[in-house]
Amino acid sequence: MKSLFKTVALITVFSFLTRLSGFIFRIILSREVGAEGVGLFQVAFSVFMVLLTVISSGIPLIISRMTSAYVVNKDNKKEGSFLAVSLLYTLILSLVLCLVVLIFKNVFTKIFTDARCFQILVSLLPALVFSSVYCVLRGAMWGKGNYFALCVTEFYEQLVRIVVAVLMIGSSLSAIENALNLGWSMSIACLFSMVLVILLFFYYDGKIGKLKKQYLKPLLKQSTPITLMRVAGSFIQPLIALIVPARLMTIGYTSSQALSMYGVAVGMTLPLLFISTSLIGSLSTALVPDISRAKAQNDNEHIEKRIQKSLFFALVISALFVPIFLGMGEFIGVFLYDDILSGTLLQSACWIVIPLGLTNITSAYLNSLGYETRSFINFIIGAIFLFFALWFLPTIFGINAVIWAMGIDYSITAILNILLLKRKTKVELKIAPIFFKVILLLIPISALTAFVTSLCNYIFPLFITIIIGGFVSLISSILLANVFNIYDFKTIFMYAKNKFKLKPKIKAKT
Repeated sequence: MKSLFKTVALITVFSFLTRLSGFIFRIILSREVGAEGVGLFQVAFSVFMVLLTVISSGIPLIISRMTSAYVVNKDNKKEGSFLAVSLLYTLILSLVLCLVVLIFKNVFTKIFTDARCFQILVSLLPALVFSSVYCVLRGAMWGKGNYFALCVTEFYEQLVRIVVAVLMIGSSLSAIENALNLGWSMSIACLFSMVLVILLFFYYDGKIGKLKKQYLKPLLKQSTPITLMRVAGSFIQPLIALIVPARLMTIGYTSSQALSMYGVAVGMTLPLLFISTSLIGSLSTALVPDISRAKAQNDNEHIEKRIQKSLFFALVISALFVPIFLGMGEFIGVFLYDDILSGTLLQSACWIVIPLGLTNITSAYLNSLGYETRSFINFIIGAIFLFFALWFLPTIFGINAVIWAMGIDYSITAILNILLLKRKTKVELKIAPIFFKVILLLIPISALTAFVTSLCNYIFPLFITIIIGGFVSLISSILLANVFNIYDFKTIFMYAKNKFKLKPKIKAKT
């Protein structure tokens, strides 16, 4: 099997480039399109994303898993037929969703606070059809372990979208014209991406077989729980947006104050917590076909090693961010947003990154091993606790209730996922002793980071202070992890060096 280390590194690099280009794109939008145009587009885009989730959430993952199994067993005909059924199903589903939007125009118009948002949603509908083809073929390449094609197509779509949007938008246009152009740029980008994916699919010897209806049932059975979980997740955010401000108003805050605090918590603080999941998300992407192949080969030893090491990896990577957020959260909030509340909330929320990372990696394992239904049940249980906490805790903790509710949700889901993995795979995870060691080490590391950052703040500019504080936190984490034998970073460094070391060129004999 291909080196997991190289795969994770490749996915991480492209993920960083894609997110960086997206960040630059948002800066361009804020300057050229204006607040009203961006607002109109975001409202329509949020509805579009729910529709896209129906098509592109569970289905690509299941295609990846099934393709991996077919490749191992060399069932080329079954692989081609399964792919053909998947393509037809997603294409029909996308067309049905488009018709629903057009037929129930009045319903969608009432949902939007501004009727102009419906025009923008219509401009995004072609992207839905193109994505139905795009996601299936990417899922097939994902299952075959073709991560380069997987990463390139995603990055390519982002670049095309930016270029087309920049050419179409302009400060001289009205808000609705710019918003519509953003919608059409998304559809054009998806068209170009679909064409590239088709070319790459056939370039790498991809084949589409005969339609056989018996492959539809397993596709629906396995992808539906994942799709429902992702769709439900897309509805959770709007519900939180309704509950939290309303509950804050019951304890004396005005509507403006409640919305402002909610905006700081969800719009500024929580996105920073998800930075830690970038590396873990790359590992999750790489693990799906890897574990699927191992399961098809009944290689339980490989599965056991992957589970133990990746859980450990997720725990350690998540823990690296805790002292950074806890020790200098206020400085980060002021530097990024010029808002001290966001920094204070970041300090309070730093612990969430650990259950968040474990939830991310364990969900990937459960989906890879065929336990997507149980994973969905665990998600629902966590969501129930989330909404109970959001309803009752604001009267006690105020806006910090959002943090506690999210932390409770991720903690319960992570624990349930780990217990399920242990029961189904019979793997001795042995994560508890390491977990408590890591937690104990975070106390002195956070204290040292806070001390160094506070001291540097009297001498250096804020940006330099944050850089020094982050460096001290990272180095102290590595040193203490080695001292207490939690993780051998020296071995990792040597492994990475050997993997990427250039081979000496052999001169031809003359």
